[in-house]
Amino acid sequence: MSAELPTLLIGSYTATGGGNATGISLVDGGPVGAAAPRTVAVLDDPSFLAVSGDRVYAVSETNDGAVSAFRLHGGALEHLWDAPAGGDAPCHVRVDPSGVLVVTNYVSGTVTAISLAAAESHAASVTASDGVVLHGEADQRSVPAEAVAVAVLPDATGPDEERQDGPHAHQSIATPDGTVLVADLGGDALHEFRITVTADGVPGVEALRVHRVAPGTGPRHMAWIDGDLLVAGELDGHVHRLRRDDSGSFVTIAAVPTFDGPVGESLLSHIEVDDAGRAYVAVRGRDLLVVLDARDGGLAAVGSVPCGGVWPRHFARVPGFVLVANQMSDAVAVLPLDSEGMPGEAVAQIPVGIPTCVVPL
Repeated sequence: MSAELPTLLIGSYTATGGGNATGISLVDGGPVGAAAPRTVAVLDDPSFLAVSGDRVYAVSETNDGAVSAFRLHGGALEHLWDAPAGGDAPCHVRVDPSGVLVVTNYVSGTVTAISLAAAESHAASVTASDGVVLHGEADQRSVPAEAVAVAVLPDATGPDEERQDGPHAHQSIATPDGTVLVADLGGDALHEFRITVTADGVPGVEALRVHRVAPGTGPRHMAWIDGDLLVAGELDGHVHRLRRDDSGSFVTIAAVPTFDGPVGESLLSHIEVDDAGRAYVAVRGRDLLVVLDARDGGLAAVGSVPCGGVWPRHFARVPGFVLVANQMSDAVAVLPLDSEGMPGEAVAQIPVGIPTCVVPL
């Protein structure tokens, strides 16, 4: 087992969202237990991050949300540009193969595509050759409106009147077919879109179809395995395995509970799949990391361990460990992995205020 952790970026809630962080934190790679996080970008509620090469993208999960882009170099983040998120409370951002950032806005139920080529071109046009922003105006960093396209999810509700009062876009994922799926927690649906970008860098978002899941599922995060889609049901406590049929629709072929007993306030969050066909999913409320066997078209829970803290919002797998961002215990827990891929009890804590996302570099 490796005794070293990679360099990490950690997103958090700041005072704007009731948290105690000051922005994006960076933890230099090194021995387990020696982590010393430091703030490398000050912004409101950077609750989710995406990294592509030396570029780091962060949402600001605020009313009338935003997205910020940075260049990572020398252990620092250089601010490049900002863009509107296209809705309220953006909670996920991802770099799509089409050349756009896909942003999902939870409260407003919208999906936004931001042209990276157009954004980078604009950033270069307002920056001097020595890297200094011309005029020193903050709004010079904002990308032009034509670089941003917004799609509104169709109005829908679910049986949970409090959580499913309307569409709530939670995460997007690219499909093997070159489209994009968006999990709608409020409407119990996966919305499929095609994203296009013109030669001039103008993005478009075209709605293709809606894939329904069982009422009350509350789909949150998704992951692919062997051409099937695993969906973490935030509200029903199940992991669902979906497969496309001949018509192109997704059909549920398995749904497995991740814990015994009533769901109550036990809410699934993030899900990931490893190369051996194991699926990992975090359960808030019960504060567990659950492991499922998803090989050979099946799906079965094989074990669970305490997540090392309270309210596991997100996690990341790195060689030898799972790193769990425990939102309500102000730390990222370090859980070792055995040779069978099962996590053990936490062996270290990385102190970070209200961590919501952890990304290894």
